[in-house]
Amino acid sequence: MLNVHELKAQDLHGLSFGALAEMATEMLARIAQQSQQIDFQAHTIRLRDIKIERITHELARLKAWRFGARTERMSAEQRELFEETLAADQASLEAQLEALQGQSGAQGERAALESVAPCKPRRQAPPEHLQRVEHRHEPESTTCGCGQPMVRVGEDISEKLDIVPAQFFVHRHIRGKWACKCCQALVQEPVEPHIIDKGMPAEGLIAHTLVVRFVDHLPYYRQEQINARSGMHTPRSTLAAWSGRAGAALMPLYEAHRAFVLGTATLHADETPVNMLDPGSGKTKRAYVWAYARSAFDALPGVVYDFCIGRAAKYPVEFLKGWSGTLVCDGYKVYESVLKLETRIEAGCMAHARRKFDELIKENQSPVATHAVQRIAWLYRIEKEVRELPEQQRLAMRQSRAGPLCEELHLWLRLERQRVPDGSAIAGAIDYSLNRWTALTAYLLDGNVAIDNNHIENLMRPWAMGRKAWLFAGSELAGQRAAVVMSLVQSARMHGHDPWAYLKDVLTRLPGHLNSRIDELLPHRWQPAG
Repeated sequence: MLNVHELKAQDLHGLSFGALAEMATEMLARIAQQSQQIDFQAHTIRLRDIKIERITHELARLKAWRFGARTERMSAEQRELFEETLAADQASLEAQLEALQGQSGAQGERAALESVAPCKPRRQAPPEHLQRVEHRHEPESTTCGCGQPMVRVGEDISEKLDIVPAQFFVHRHIRGKWACKCCQALVQEPVEPHIIDKGMPAEGLIAHTLVVRFVDHLPYYRQEQINARSGMHTPRSTLAAWSGRAGAALMPLYEAHRAFVLGTATLHADETPVNMLDPGSGKTKRAYVWAYARSAFDALPGVVYDFCIGRAAKYPVEFLKGWSGTLVCDGYKVYESVLKLETRIEAGCMAHARRKFDELIKENQSPVATHAVQRIAWLYRIEKEVRELPEQQRLAMRQSRAGPLCEELHLWLRLERQRVPDGSAIAGAIDYSLNRWTALTAYLLDGNVAIDNNHIENLMRPWAMGRKAWLFAGSELAGQRAAVVMSLVQSARMHGHDPWAYLKDVLTRLPGHLNSRIDELLPHRWQPAG
């Protein structure tokens, strides 16, 4: 077969017809093959361009949905639920897009990506308190090609965040024995008291178990699996036993903390259901966690939880025995019995009143509800302005600015109530506000009272997260133990303390700490041991 590439122009003159036909056939075959390759490459490029266009569109839609106005329609819980997934999806799409653009070298699509995200947020540097492990990189030779030695003129520093999974280690205590042969006396340092005497766990491990359970909300069987990956077998029954011993040791501190929380004149109260195992039936039954917190404006915040097997009035009545002041709560009928005792004033929750109108707006049932929400929004704008002011200034601005708005709202609600039919949804929303008007406007008489009960509702979120993770409390005693630990760690977090550091130090000091000085270990007074 003739090699077409080796032929020259003068060679064609001496070729026969058969040779020319063979050469033409070869050339046509090569052209057909090249055409197929071009068609395949064009098809590949088209597929890549389509894929880039689809990913770019998906990325733009994802960012618009994540950061646009639609996000405002989601509740806080929904945003928290999808935020991690959205961030992961965005990173995945950007990585795919960069890979495709790197293959095609397409600048247009890169510009399209930059138009979607014109400016990326600046990466936050790792905190300064983290340990730095330096890796120095220098050229193998610092002699120039001309033979002269080079001079170091600077350096570039980049940092990457890394982690070492939890590592178990053992404290080995060696106490020497000293004897006097003459006196037959033996001297040895005594064993320090521990939460679990003669037990395996140190206070740091006990604190870690409690924090993972009651702050991170991981059940014991998952802790067992995580610890096993670090080379330590800790059966879930053992972890539960450690928590039980620690909970019992923390009871005196819990009682002192309860007295501190109830030592305020303004108290928030709320309750939430928690499932509790019923061994007799093999099922779960409903129990309740009651929460009581110092005022949202209190300089020394604190919250205390009470685990109860019911929702009746006797539980808050018993817990609040001897307390007097203003109780911020919702319209649950039980609080009427609580407020009859002692010298107590009721303060209502404007957020609950607003919520009833907001539900009607979402269902497009009443234009009156929209107007009511707008009027309540004016009150919240004032609250945002006065939040950081001292109590007396806050009260004065409320009375001068929010007072007249509340009077107008009250008059408007009464007039609208006459226009709406009895038994309608909007009538029920208006009746709720009118029936509780004195309580809803109690914040106008006391600068230390909040306009709503959102403060305690936010402090209920750890329980809502917990019941999704560990599903139910194993017993009433387990629920009470959870209330003890949660009261202390959540209050510690309110004061900016690391829960593990706080619990470890408290559990270390408790066995030898005087009961008369127990207040030193309360979250609002705690100082790490020097």
